[in-house]
Amino acid sequence: MKKYASYACILAAAACWGCIGLFNRPLLNAGIAPENLVVIRNLGGLAVMALFFLCTDRSVFKMKAKHLPIFIATGIISVVLFTLCYFNAQKLCSLSVSAILLYTAPAMVVLMSALVFKEKITGKKLLALALALLGCALVTGVFTGGLSLTTKGLLFGLGAAFFYALYSIFAPFGLRHYSPLAVVFWTFVFAALGALFVADWGNLMTVLSVPQNALLAAGLVLLSTVAPYILYTKGLANVESGKASIMASIEPVVGTLVGTLVGGMFVTGLATEANPQAGYIIFFSVAGGVTVLVGIASFFLLKDAPTLKPVKDGGFWHQFGSTFNFRRFAANRELALVFLTLCIFFIGYNCYFIHIMNWMNYTLGFT
Repeated sequence: MKKYASYACILAAAACWGCIGLFNRPLLNAGIAPENLVVIRNLGGLAVMALFFLCTDRSVFKMKAKHLPIFIATGIISVVLFTLCYFNAQKLCSLSVSAILLYTAPAMVVLMSALVFKEKITGKKLLALALALLGCALVTGVFTGGLSLTTKGLLFGLGAAFFYALYSIFAPFGLRHYSPLAVVFWTFVFAALGALFVADWGNLMTVLSVPQNALLAAGLVLLSTVAPYILYTKGLANVESGKASIMASIEPVVGTLVGTLVGGMFVTGLATEANPQAGYIIFFSVAGGVTVLVGIASFFLLKDAPTLKPVKDGGFWHQFGSTFNFRRFAANRELALVFLTLCIFFIGYNCYFIHIMNWMNYTLGFT
């Protein structure tokens, strides 16, 4: 039960992060500098948590000096550098490219977790990782065209993914000594200190002097900063870092749904003369969302057989030759049925794919 509660915390955190566009985009349209979004998130998050814990649990304020490097790492190296890299990537690349570069982070977490925490890289984890990355690519519109990428943008995007991934690596070291709430609080202490060096106070005060913008900033702090970091860190207490990072890839799915329901994205129907690619965008967004959800669901639905063990029979060429042992293949009825099913699927797919595409183009309007 505790593990499933942790899964719920991670998914809820990703959902909160997926809502960030509700607040970021209007503030950027109002003229706020991207660096000041870092200031709002970090300083605002620290202020909210300090006030909350002052009234509810003052034990989170206690921290030993020898653990300072942990929170410098989570606060400055991860949170501050991630946001700075990501906003710069969005300046230099299209939003789709920036997003898909960011979602290489789960792969980095899986690899770093294997090196640091000796977590196993299982086939199930790789399958979920591949499906999550493919789904994110579809959701963000990578295959719909209109992409832009520069060398600097690529480096900033991969840097954002790397620093984003590092939170899942650094935070477990803090969780060995402190509660999840204490880890998040001290992370934001140093994230706020780091944000002071990039603040543009004149721009910040001008934008936040408008009451509507101040409310948007409050929503950014509460819903898309404080809540998700607390939930995600709580989840990391009982879930492997690699698995948690892959589960959090539901974020772009939530972002797409929020944009559809609230922001008016993708609700104009199929292709029109003014927007001939609308049909493709809808198709890839839905397909990507389903793919991400299937990847995450595989963690819960796919179970490794307890009796399944690797078998090695001779050297490489001997094993390669055994592939063509049709007598052994015919004796393994389940394997034969699997291959037969795959043959039927791929033959049908390759024969009728072009007809399905024509039907989608000329009947459904995907032009």
